This record gives sequence, structure tokens and C-alpha cells, in this order.
Amino acid sequence: MSPHLLSVDSLNRDSVNHLLRVAAQMEPIAQRRQVTRVLEGAVLGNLFFEASTRTRVSFHTAFCRLGGSVCDTTGFTFSSMAKGESLYDTSRVMSGYCDAIVMRHPDQGSVAEFAAATHVPVINGGDGPGEHPSQALLDIYTIDKEFQRLGKSFGGAHILLTGDLKYGRTVHSLIKLLSLYDPLRITLVSPPGLEMPTALIDLVTSRGHQVEVRDHLATDFSDLDVVYTTRIQKERFTEEMNENFQGISDDFIVNKVFLDQRCSESTIVMHPLPRDSRPGANDLNVDLNGDPRLAIFRQTDNGIAMRMAIFATLLHVDSLIEKDLRSVRWFVPSQTGTLDR
Repeated sequence: MSPHLLSVDSLNRDSVNHLLRVAAQMEPIAQRRQVTRVLEGAVLGNLFFEASTRTRVSFHTAFCRLGGSVCDTTGFTFSSMAKGESLYDTSRVMSGYCDAIVMRHPDQGSVAEFAAATHVPVINGGDGPGEHPSQALLDIYTIDKEFQRLGKSFGGAHILLTGDLKYGRTVHSLIKLLSLYDPLRITLVSPPGLEMPTALIDLVTSRGHQVEVRDHLATDFSDLDVVYTTRIQKERFTEEMNENFQGISDDFIVNKVFLDQRCSESTIVMHPLPRDSRPGANDLNVDLNGDPRLAIFRQTDNGIAMRMAIFATLLHVDSLIEKDLRSVRWFVPSQTGTLDR
């Protein structure tokens, strides 16, 4: 694995499998049953120059669970970049303060430019419409766990990616990771103008996977194993796209009717979050709340374990975890939300 995690292009099947194994080791820590201090004294720079809740807090929590401490910066307004400082200068300065850096930036390629100025491990927390490698890794971890629970395997699985496939960086990273596995069936469904980039489709098909592009969800998906849907990334639209975008029709909505009528009882539903729950947004519908096929909250919980695995691997303490565990001393509820895990 490279010294940074900037793109899933730096990963192969072996490195992905290693991260899955380490994430499984992290489960009792992520679930607050055990604690470790393998990163005691280490400092994370959490640099988020674009809005984030889950990713920022998830990385922060993962580093703290390993015993480290975190310095947060959010938004351009309160950073030196607002004064004209370059990515190079910011990187050089921050690497003198921190032992690892997570960065989110609205411009594609910006995190790689930032990482080029330092030897401190840098993790891409999202670079505009580019990639989101840690999200893709936690998604693969979630699919793997769900398949184990259901007695399924990756080989030959049918996976639907739907929503904003043009600007949705999570699906860009995920489809690349999926392409490392045994041949899959991947179906792509998106509103007009938001199709998956051709280069990514060509990459996946060149690795032996079957890719089908459909223009709506109103067909039979009874053999579907995973639905992965994404929010429309309107913040990345050009002015012309905003003017011409007509919104999402019923042909692209993932809801209980779609799941009950067109999918199976074992189809799992995923979403990188946040989902837009406002009336008329037509994102992943809230009528699936409470449905056991909805895996989005198990997915976010899995993000802590996977991001701990990423930190532990990049900072070379992954082999120390088992020797550095002890039981927690505080009260931990049997479940963290109102729904069963």
C-alpha cells in the first residue's frame, strides 16, 4: 500500500483484503467494547475545506479510538488559504504539526497536489467529483459483511449503482474497487446527463465484468444483490445544468415499492449519505426506515472500523492492535440507535 490513500488506484486485491482483515480486528474497539492506545501521542490534521459531517467526524472518531488526538479545520473562511496560501505551503506547514492528514477539497486533484509536498500520510476525504477512497473501502467492507450474513459471495453478484453517477465520487471509487473482484454484473441507472464516465465503464469491462446501462428502474431486479444509490450532487452542477435540470422522476426513486415489487427479500440497500429527506427531493426514500434490507446505518457504523484500519496500516501499527487491547470502563448501550443493528 502506498504511503498515502489518494485514490483506489493505489490498491490491489491483496491490500484491500488486508484492510478488511484489520477492520474486522477493529470491530470491538469501534463498537466501544475494548480500547487501545496504539496511536497515543500522534496528532491528526483533519482539513475539511468542503461541507462534511459524517466523514469528518468519522475520521476524527477513528483516530481518537486508536489513542490519538485531532486538530480540525473546516471551511476556507477560517484557513490561511483565504489569504492566498498555496496547497504546497499549507501541506508543508501542516506536516510539521501532524502525523497524518485527512483532507477534503472541492477541486478534483487538489488532495494529490497537497500530498506531493509531504511525506506524512495523507488520506483523500473527497476531492470534488474525483474520488472518495475511504468511503469505497467501507462500502466494500459493508457488502462483504452483509454477504457473509446472507450466505452470499462476491463472485457473480449483481450490483446496481443508481443516482448521480457523473459527479458522485463515491461511486467512482466504488466501481474501481468492485472491478478488482471476480466477475460481477453491474447495472448503471442515472438521470439524463448524470451518467457514469465512459472511462470508468471501459475500465470495468476490460477486467471482465458485465456492465449494463439502463435508463430507468422500472424493470425486474429480482436477482439484485445490492442497490447503491446516491444523492444528486447539485452543488457541482454548472449554471447551465442547474437551469436545465428537471429534477428526479419516479423512474429513478429507490423506495419501498421499488424494493418490494422489483427486488428480492435479500437485496440490500446502501447510500453514502447524507440523503436528502426533504419532501420532493426524491433521494433514497425514508419509507424504508426500519426495513432490514436498509443497510445505510450499518454502513456508517462500519466506517469507523475501516477508517481505523486505514490509519493503523498507514502508520504501521496494525500488527500491534491485538497486544494493546483492554475492556472499556464506561457504560455502553446495547445499541446506539433506535433501530436494531
